[in-house]
Amino acid sequence: MSVGKKIKELRKENRLTQSELAEKLDVAPTSVSAWEREANRPLMDKLSIMANMFNVPISYFFDKEEFPSNIVEIAPATIKIPILGTIACGNPILAEQNIEGYLYEFAETLPHGTIFGLIAKGDSMEPTIPNGATVLIREQSDVENGEIAAVLVNGDTEATLKRVKKIGSMVMLMPDNNKYDPIPVSKDTPARIIGKAIRVNINL
Repeated sequence: MSVGKKIKELRKENRLTQSELAEKLDVAPTSVSAWEREANRPLMDKLSIMANMFNVPISYFFDKEEFPSNIVEIAPATIKIPILGTIACGNPILAEQNIEGYLYEFAETLPHGTIFGLIAKGDSMEPTIPNGATVLIREQSDVENGEIAAVLVNGDTEATLKRVKKIGSMVMLMPDNNKYDPIPVSKDTPARIIGKAIRVNINL
């Protein structure tokens, strides 16, 4: 199988468009299109990034006789992290229908446990978490006072990012942006913590 066909196969397996893959590789979408059409071939640095991203050895992209003899392969230690979209009520958090894409991170930089991603929507957590940033979440049912959590609201169908403030028996969901009011957790506004924010990824 050609390099272009391998790239296309891996891209589709991971539910990426050509534009999305291009953004991750910091190239133009036309470059990915050209690779897949065999009109051009990616440079070694882009092949290395894709090997890590898709968790394959870099030699996967080469025929045996083509593989450069001066390259020493190190097995990529990346993991595929699901990015959640709308959360369907009653489904497990990481049910397939809740997942709208994946990102790839080095395993050694992450804590143990189940990790997923959320896209920050809105500016209620700015400047800590800008609108559009990808936030890595470790699945857990509680956090320490003052930590940022992914919290299910609106009947367990919407995940929001807020700082959890515990005052005695009261729990408040606090925005970092002082333009917004705190949200008290009550019978009228129930909420359920699903994870702790551990990292913010920002595309410049």
